[in-house]
Amino acid sequence: MMDELTQDDIKLFDLTLFQPRHGYRYSLDPLLLARFCQPIKPAGGIIDLGAGCGIISLVLARINPDSSVVAIENNREMAQIVEQNIQHNGLGDRVSGHAEDVINLCNSYPDSTFDLVVSNPPFRKAGSGKISPKIGRDSARHETTARLSDFLASAKYLVKPSGRICFIHLPSRLSEFISLAVSMKMSLLRLRMIHSNPESSATMFMAELAKGRRTEPVVERPLFVRGMDGKYTDEVWR
Repeated sequence: MMDELTQDDIKLFDLTLFQPRHGYRYSLDPLLLARFCQPIKPAGGIIDLGAGCGIISLVLARINPDSSVVAIENNREMAQIVEQNIQHNGLGDRVSGHAEDVINLCNSYPDSTFDLVVSNPPFRKAGSGKISPKIGRDSARHETTARLSDFLASAKYLVKPSGRICFIHLPSRLSEFISLAVSMKMSLLRLRMIHSNPESSATMFMAELAKGRRTEPVVERPLFVRGMDGKYTDEVWR
């Protein structure tokens, strides 16, 4: 049964998004990841794996007005919300939503199709962490049919040799993430750690990968979400 929806504005990108009032709701993570992806090749193709309500897809469509975007979401109720958000924001000509499982995408698209593959996947392994009483949150937070290895394998399949793959994930899974990428013959191009404030340990990481290229990774300066005064930093406000 569809959860009651809220209507929330992201004025910076001239977007209004519907999302479940009590289910999984987007946070700052997808906005940070969308910025991390920049710049995008003009008129390039983008695919978002695990789109949720479609926030990354729609933000990237706003930032890149010449690009086309595909939003993939396995949860059919969330996929309906993605479509609602696409149409409500007048982006139906450039953004398409599809209710598909990441593990089946090789049957839907030719390999090396997209210039950018972006993903904010479920962070936790099945059976780990706390179980949320909120309907829909666990399927967004915990791996179900597709694991991290499946998201990475699909990303490699879908991206062009000249393209890029951008993920956001938990630091506790960074070694696993890099090990999987190396085993799949993908190179780490950039890595950036996200911290709640200048004195906290990292809470997330963002990584850019590529296939078919060898390069030395760049570890970027940390991103601090808030200063010690508890206020958002200038970079996050921007």
